[in-house]
Amino acid sequence: MINSGNANAGTGTQGMDDALASCAGVADVVKGQANQVLPFSTGVIGQPLPVAKIITALPAAFANLRLSHWEKAAHAIMTTDTFPKGVSEVITIDGASITFNGISKGAGMIQPNMATMLGFIATDANISQVLLQQCLARAVEQSFNLITVDGDTSTNDACVVMASACSRVPEIKDGSAALRDFSDALMRVCKQLAEAIVRDGEGATKLIRIQVEQALHDEEAVRVGKTIAHSPLVKTAFFASDPNWGRILAAVGRAGVENMILEDVQIFLDDVCIVKNGQRADDYTEEAGQQVMDREEITITVKLGRGDARQEVLTCDFSYDYVRINAEYRT
Repeated sequence: MINSGNANAGTGTQGMDDALASCAGVADVVKGQANQVLPFSTGVIGQPLPVAKIITALPAAFANLRLSHWEKAAHAIMTTDTFPKGVSEVITIDGASITFNGISKGAGMIQPNMATMLGFIATDANISQVLLQQCLARAVEQSFNLITVDGDTSTNDACVVMASACSRVPEIKDGSAALRDFSDALMRVCKQLAEAIVRDGEGATKLIRIQVEQALHDEEAVRVGKTIAHSPLVKTAFFASDPNWGRILAAVGRAGVENMILEDVQIFLDDVCIVKNGQRADDYTEEAGQQVMDREEITITVKLGRGDARQEVLTCDFSYDYVRINAEYRT
């Protein structure tokens, strides 16, 4: 059961009672047990959940369930989103197909660890809960946990994958090639849903990929990427299409990389080198930087010159509309 517009967070024991009452309402309609119902809420924090309104609407919602209503569900869970987010993929294993359908919501307060994001993925694969959990954890770590819109964190997030075992593909076993193919497909679905969230970032006008290479380890690469992604000065420069590359360099410098040798660091805007040997690249021109900054999708590449680890963080710019949307959120 998913409700949007109300987070049911910061509501004390009454909030817990309201969530349980909603689960009981769903169980009554579907002729099941309340402990079989998972509640998900997203929206304004600190407001009582309108339980009576939810329970009243449940019979009609249940009667309207259809296998083809994925897009309607994606619409229904939106808050400040401007478009529904959905992905479908089919893979073939041993001559039979496995299908993935997924939806997500989120546009603001997206950092870290999925915050304010809801994601729901269904597959017809025959796979154990243990292996399915392992695949999802791997996929989330490389998708939803590597995006940020504004560096803020909400109270509510979730990502769920459900497997019906209806596919004709035999049960997926640990260590098999089928598990690898399944896990990779789930990763692709999660990455597409995660990217859609960033593209729909509140007020966003640009998609920014931050690729950190030659780090000592993954954690270092992510830390550098997120420091750049969280910088309001970097994000506003991108909104203005201003090649103020010093802001990117400053973010790298304060990312907490121990014993970093600045002269080993290189920074690129798409294929334009902007920093080399600890200073502006000799062949860099403002015109070349401006040409890149005028694009709607831009890749920042940071080469630390320290190791072989590489990670990518997705973010967006900060615009006037981000301030307006959040200033007017409750009005």
